[in-house]
Amino acid sequence: MKILDVHSPYDNKKITSVKLATQNEVEEAIDLAYDYFNSYDTWLKKYEIVAIFEKAIKLMNEQIEELTLIAVKEGGKPYMDSKVEVYRAIDGLKVAIEQLSTMAGKEIPMGHTQSSVNRTASTFFEPRGVVVAVSAFNHPLNLAVHQIIPAIAVGAPVIMKPASATPMSALNFVDILYQAGLPKALCQVVVCDKEVAETLVKSSKIAFLTFIGSASVGWHLNKSVANGTRVALEHGGVAPVIVEKSASLETVIPALVKGGFYHAGQVCVSVQKVFIDNAIIKEVTQALKNSVKELKVGNPLNPETEVGPLISAKELQRVDKWVQEALNDGATLVCGGKALSSSLYEPTILLNPPQSSTISQKEIFGPVISLYGYDDIEKAYDEANALEVAFQSAIFTNDINTTLRATRRLKATTVMVNDHTAFRVDWMPFSGAKTSGLGIGGIPSAMHEMSLEKLVVTKSSVL
Repeated sequence: MKILDVHSPYDNKKITSVKLATQNEVEEAIDLAYDYFNSYDTWLKKYEIVAIFEKAIKLMNEQIEELTLIAVKEGGKPYMDSKVEVYRAIDGLKVAIEQLSTMAGKEIPMGHTQSSVNRTASTFFEPRGVVVAVSAFNHPLNLAVHQIIPAIAVGAPVIMKPASATPMSALNFVDILYQAGLPKALCQVVVCDKEVAETLVKSSKIAFLTFIGSASVGWHLNKSVANGTRVALEHGGVAPVIVEKSASLETVIPALVKGGFYHAGQVCVSVQKVFIDNAIIKEVTQALKNSVKELKVGNPLNPETEVGPLISAKELQRVDKWVQEALNDGATLVCGGKALSSSLYEPTILLNPPQSSTISQKEIFGPVISLYGYDDIEKAYDEANALEVAFQSAIFTNDINTTLRATRRLKATTVMVNDHTAFRVDWMPFSGAKTSGLGIGGIPSAMHEMSLEKLVVTKSSVL
């Protein structure tokens, strides 16, 4: 029997051990889900699903502190932000309930051509089939909700593989669903190694794969699924932000600090590249430096900690390597730029790293913001759009013409106006374009993606 030891990213202390699923156990999980889907008469009714969700909400509200501590210990996200994640997770179930009350098919007009006379047509939704969810470490509870709950809501049995670094939140959440009355066949969690996970993803019995994680793995899996399997991918980006000279610094500074250093920058839409008009760049840089140096870095269990650890020492070393490379290439160090421990990295601001530096080309996924001065905002748009990643972006301005221009010029799936790129509520669509992803996330959108819209056409001689 293989065992996975789960460690705290902050001090590497062992938290617990989890049994790794074998090849046979994964195949049994697939068969259980597949058999449920093919037994139409045993499917849960919508009102039964709603009742289970409502009971799960009650159970989660009774365990907010426990759920928060699990997320903090395994993922390292600070206590204050992990508690927000728990409340978001609870809200996620509420969003799914609300969506179920409005998610309906539509009537298709007939009779306006001779061939369509005496016919009626309408659509309705049913689950596509078995869903496999492969998740990331950075929001261990809320990502479980985002990948599991839309599937269950539409009646699709789901098998989740959580990140190996953070399996506890998903396991605990699914146990809550079981306590709320959910049949095991509708939701299972398998903690397994990469080789066994490939078997899960490649199964011809899988109808839908939802993956959150690195682009290299996601696009590999996209090529590996069986013919007919639909795929949704959520990767990362560099979250370009443009600060125009009319912007209010009272809005800009706290937004950039939160968006850049929330969860130590380990967020797929974390603020990373900030393009600032040269007329105000000195003022913005100094204000950011003053604010960032006040951030409390340390033990994520401390309720006052604002920036916690990176997920592993290996990731910290990578972040430091990229920072040092940028400095050697000519970037100016505004603040930070060094490790505070094997897990903590000082919140860092770089000024004008060359566009050829790795930190300008790839997602840093760490507590680092790079600032770039510009004289021509059109060139700033071009730089913001230059990479093959496109997710959330932002413009800070008090000029309406700039706002309207930016929403067209920024080649991202989302443009935030006077807010940071990491803002999100769980009922809005959430997706990456180009190499940043495929399909649309967000609970309502995911419910539609995991559903098949079926058309029924009826012919009658009496209409």
